[in-house]
Amino acid sequence: MKPKIFINMHYMEVGGAERALLGLLNALDPKMVDIDLFINQHTGLLMPLIPKHVNLLPERKGYNVIERSMVTALKKGQIGVLYGRLKAKWQSAQYHKSLQESLRSYDNSGFQYVADCVNSFLPSLSDLGEYDLAISFLQPHNIVMNKVMAKKRIAWIHTDYSAVHINTDKELPIWGAFDYIASISPDCTRAFLEKFPSLKDKIIEIENILSVPLVRRQAEQFDVVSEMPLIKDGIKQLRLLSIGRFCHPKNFDNVPDIAKEVVDAGFGNLKWYIIGFGGDESLIRQKIADAGMEDHVIMLGKKENPYPYIKACDIYVQPSRYEGKSITVREAQILCKPVVITNYATAKSQVIDGVDGVIVPMDNEACAQGILSVINDKVLQERLVFYLSTHDYGNEQEVNKIYELI
Repeated sequence: MKPKIFINMHYMEVGGAERALLGLLNALDPKMVDIDLFINQHTGLLMPLIPKHVNLLPERKGYNVIERSMVTALKKGQIGVLYGRLKAKWQSAQYHKSLQESLRSYDNSGFQYVADCVNSFLPSLSDLGEYDLAISFLQPHNIVMNKVMAKKRIAWIHTDYSAVHINTDKELPIWGAFDYIASISPDCTRAFLEKFPSLKDKIIEIENILSVPLVRRQAEQFDVVSEMPLIKDGIKQLRLLSIGRFCHPKNFDNVPDIAKEVVDAGFGNLKWYIIGFGGDESLIRQKIADAGMEDHVIMLGKKENPYPYIKACDIYVQPSRYEGKSITVREAQILCKPVVITNYATAKSQVIDGVDGVIVPMDNEACAQGILSVINDKVLQERLVFYLSTHDYGNEQEVNKIYELI
C-alpha cells in the first residue's frame, strides 16, 4: 500500500508559494505516493494547473472563509469564524499597543492571531483518516497541527524572517509541534533560527522545485507582442519585467521612481511591465501618476502563465525589499534572461553577482544606476545569458527529501 500525503494550502492565486506548490505536486510520483490536497478556498487562476494525479479534496465550511472578507463569513453563516477573526483583530491591536517602539520591519504577526482564534471553530479533518505525512505549505500552520491525523508533520518556511516582525512567543508553540520544518534556502534557515534557535534540529532544506522542460514549454504557449510590443512608433522598446504580489515586500511602489531615473538618463523607450495583483495596486498606480510614468510603467494584472512574458522581456528585475527565495527569479534564469535583483538579505543565496545575475543596491537612485549599468553593458548581458544557457536550473530531485521523511 502506497504512503498517503496530506497537503494544505490557503488558495491558488498567482504567487510564488503557489507556483512552488505546483512544482512539488508535479514532482511527486503517483506511483510512489497518494496525494490529498486540501485548499481552504478553491479560488485563484492556478486552480486548473493542479495535476490530475492529485486528489483535490472538497472545500469545507469554516475553512473556506478564513481568508475571505468578514462580510462573506457572515453571509455564509460562519459566525464562529467571524467571531474568531474579530477577536484576533482585537488581540493583535492590544499586542501592538504593548510594543515599546514602532515597527521597523513588515508586520507579519496578525496571521497567527487569526489562526489561533478561529481554530476552535473549525471542524476536525480526522474523518479523512491517518496520513503518513501531513504538509502545511504556507503559514500559519494550525490546520495541519490541530485538525489532521498524521504520523509525521512538516511545516514550510517561505519568507525571510530577518525582514518581518512576528510575535515569537505566539508562533514558537506552533512551529515546535511539527516533526520537521522545511526551509527553501540556507539564508532563510539562518534568519528563521535567529528568531527560533531552539528549533535547529527540526530544520531540513528543500528548495522550491522547478521543472525546466515545463517552464520552457509553457513559455512557448502564446505570443505577448500585443501586450509587450517590441517596436512602437518605429522605435525598439526596452522591456523590463517584474512579477509578484502588489504588497510591501515586493517594493513595486518604488518602481515608478526607479523607472523615472532610467528614463531621465536617456531611455525614453523604457517599458517596465509588472505582472501581479494585491492590495497595493491603488498605491502603485498613484505612484506611477505622481512620477509621470504612465507611458513607461505598465501594470498587466494577473497572468495564469507568466512565462511567455518572461521570454519576451529584455531584463527581468526583482526590486524586492525582502524575499525568501524568489521563484520568479529562478524561472527567469531558466529562460536565460539577464536578471537584476535588489540587495535584500537573502539575495546572495539567489544570484551569484555578475555570473548568473546582478545584485544592485536597494535605494532608488543606486538601484536605477545599477539597472542602467546592465542596460548599457551588452557584453555583460551576453555573458549572463551564455552562463544561464549552459547551466541546468532544474531540481526535481529535491522531491526525494520528501520520500525520505515517510
